[in-house]
Parts: sequence; structure tokens; C-alpha cells
Amino acid sequence: MSGPERGRDRERLEKLERENQRLREENQGLKQKIEQLQQQLEEALRAAKRQAAPHSRGEPKQQPKKPGRKPGPDYGRRACRPAPRRVDEHIAVPLPERCHHCGGAVAFLHTEPQYQEEIVRRTVVRRFDIALGQCQGCGRHLQGRHPWQTSDALGAAAVQLGPEALTLAALMNKQMGLSLGHTTQVLQQGFGLTVSRSGICRALARIAEKAAPSYQGLIVAARQSLVNILDETGWRVGGRLQWMHVAVSEQVTVYAILPGRGFAQLSWVVGADYEGFLGHDGWAPYYRFARPNVFHQSCQNHLITRCRNLVQILSPAAARFPLLVKGLLQRALALRDRYAAAEISRHGLRTATGRLEAELDRLLQKRYRCPANVRLAKHLGHEQPWLFSFLHCPGLEATNHRAEGAIRWFVIARKIWGGNRSWKGAQTQQILGSVLRTYWQHGKDPFPQIVALQRSPTTLILDIVPTSRSP
Repeated sequence: MSGPERGRDRERLEKLERENQRLREENQGLKQKIEQLQQQLEEALRAAKRQAAPHSRGEPKQQPKKPGRKPGPDYGRRACRPAPRRVDEHIAVPLPERCHHCGGAVAFLHTEPQYQEEIVRRTVVRRFDIALGQCQGCGRHLQGRHPWQTSDALGAAAVQLGPEALTLAALMNKQMGLSLGHTTQVLQQGFGLTVSRSGICRALARIAEKAAPSYQGLIVAARQSLVNILDETGWRVGGRLQWMHVAVSEQVTVYAILPGRGFAQLSWVVGADYEGFLGHDGWAPYYRFARPNVFHQSCQNHLITRCRNLVQILSPAAARFPLLVKGLLQRALALRDRYAAAEISRHGLRTATGRLEAELDRLLQKRYRCPANVRLAKHLGHEQPWLFSFLHCPGLEATNHRAEGAIRWFVIARKIWGGNRSWKGAQTQQILGSVLRTYWQHGKDPFPQIVALQRSPTTLILDIVPTSRSP
């Protein structure tokens, strides 16, 4: 073999050795990545089986910040409990005759008030002596009714719970998420009122029947609202999986427990012929509400979270695409904030929005080899027409946070007592949940209205139902 041939062979050998070394290093890096992903998968599987706190965020910080507000000018506005407007008892607290320390005489200077707001554990028992009679004309049975009564029932049903006790039970169970058992404990320990879980359940069902016309009015208002924010979550009825849907508009919040999460169930909530804007998390059946009368806004936060999770598990090269998408979406949100703060004009908003859309077009025109990136690009291509609706229509929400916040009430209740045992219980749940959440949305106290609803002998439409949409 000649000298030049030996030189070429040596060069090829060195090249192969370098390639072999590169492959070894790449293989080692992939092994480490696989071990890391396997560890994360094992931790996720263990966490799914562990009965952890529902809002646990992992291990606490090694050096957490000092709790409470910061001293000095960063503290914020200082506040304390305001003095009560009504005082029921005046109690004089005289000075001691002698000083506790030296035994000297005490001279009076002046008085200072101190207030104590207390709960009196006392249950009021009312007896209604109801006059019974008969019409001399038609012979029909007649009986009197006091404005405080909630029912005309006598005999075996003559002993009843008052409307204020039942309203408190409805708030504890349907708004605060307490189970029926815990609700009965509060009534017993707090007010000395003994009641069974089944008694509370049947009483809440009767309240829901009276509130059903108001619930229908809320549905009509939701279907006529220009903007609805939607979401759904799993719910149990009789131990079987169903779905809790929510629609949040500017005026009302409507819940519906339905046997599915497809277009048929969604159209039951907002109407199959809905016209307006729908904000949601991108679930495919939402897009069955199609143009030209329906416009969508896909939740930006869901997409940002998806990109953030991909960055944590992909290689640095593959993570470049979700990082670019994440940055683009965050710039869109920052652009919305700048326009809201009057830092840019409407023309500037349109121009910047066009640049963002062009940048997204360029990202989606590329071909990606990583399967996760392929799925992300496909999803973004489907969502592309509705990603920046909130920039084309300033004031439209960019996320479905309001719907998620509204459905969180029921998620907490699901963690505590699971769901409803029957469809009648589910109907009670959706009616009273919608009524109480809409009162909360308006900042109104539902207590007097729910009490009045129970005492009314005729159909009463609650004041949260828009007047023009009352059924």
C-alpha cells in the first residue's frame, strides 16, 4: 500500500473515531434524558395515587419569605374592623377601686368604647295557629296563611324548618362546598337545630323547585349575552361520570349537569343558534358553533402552559419551537395591556397584531420532526383564526379564567363529597349553584331573596334575572 493510500485510510479512521465519540456522547446524553423523564413519570404516577392536599405545589421553599405585609410604605392601606352601626347591649365597665400594682387610689379620666360582635346560639320556634274553614258558596276547604309561613302543609308535615335556617344550609352546601353531614353539624352545634341529612336534601330540592323559573331566566339571559366564557369538568351523578358545564357572561352565571361534553350539551347551555363571542379552552366541540354569527377566543393561558411544559421535557433544540410560541403569546398579552393603558393607538394595535399573526404564520410553515412539536403545530394551526380575537376586539377576554373560577366551587365540592346521588339532586345543584353564583357575581346578598322565595305562595322571579329576559 502506497503512502498516500495509507494517509487516506488514517484520515478515514480518525473521522470514524470522531463520529463514534460524538455518538457515544449523544447516546450518554439521551440516556440521562431518559432517566430524568422516567423519574418524572414515576413521581407523577406516585402523586396521582397519593392522597395529597388538593392545592399542593410540591415541596416548600428552603428560605421562604417572611409572612405578612412588608413594613414601611410598602405595607399598603391600613384597615381595621369598623365600629358597628347598631348596638344591642350597653355594658358599663367601671374602674377598679385600687391600683393593681401599688394599691393607690384611682382617678377617673374618661371612657373609651370597645365593641364585641357575638353570635347568640338560640333557635326560635314559632307556632302558627292556623284557622281552617269552608266556603259556604262552593264548599271548598280554606285555611289562613301568615306571611312568614313557607308551606300550607299540616298533620305529619306540620313541623318544618324555617326559611332562614334552610337558606343558611343552601349557602353552606351549594356555595361553600360543605357536605350535607357537615351542614347538619353546623346547624346543630351553632344553633342547636337538629336536622337529618335527608331532611336538608329534600328541603333544598323544594327551594330549587321554587327557583326553577329564575334559573330558566338565567339561561335565557346567557343565550342572549354577547360574550360567554365556557368551561366544563367531570361530575358524578349516582356514581357515574357526567359533566358539569358553566357559561359566564357579564350578567349571569349558568351551571348545567349533563350526560356528556359534546355539541348537544353545549348547545343546551347557550343555544344551538347562539350569536356572539365564545371564550374557551379550545375543546373541539366548541368550534361547532361556526361563523358567520359566532366568534371564538382560544384561551391564551392554556397554550402558554402547554408550551412551558414542553420546554421542560424536550431537548434544547426541540424546545426552541414552544419557546418561540410562548414568547409570541406573551407579547400578545403585553400588547393588550399596552393598549388598555393608552400607550398605543388603535392603529398601532392593529399594526402590531398583524406582525404577530405574520410571525405565527412563519412558525407554522416550517416542518418539525419532534412528535410533540408536530402536535403543537397542528393544534396551533387549528386555533390560528381565533388566537388573537382579543386584539381585534379590545375588551374581549384572552383567557377563560372567569369560567374556571366559577367552576372551581364545584371542583372543591367534588373533592369533599363527590357529586350527587340522583338526577334530582343534580338538578338542585345546578339551579341553586347558578342562583348563588350570580348573586355573588353581582355583589348582592342572596339571603333575604332566598328567604322571600320560600315564603312566597306564588311564583317569584329573583332580582338577579334581567327584567327583559324574565320567562
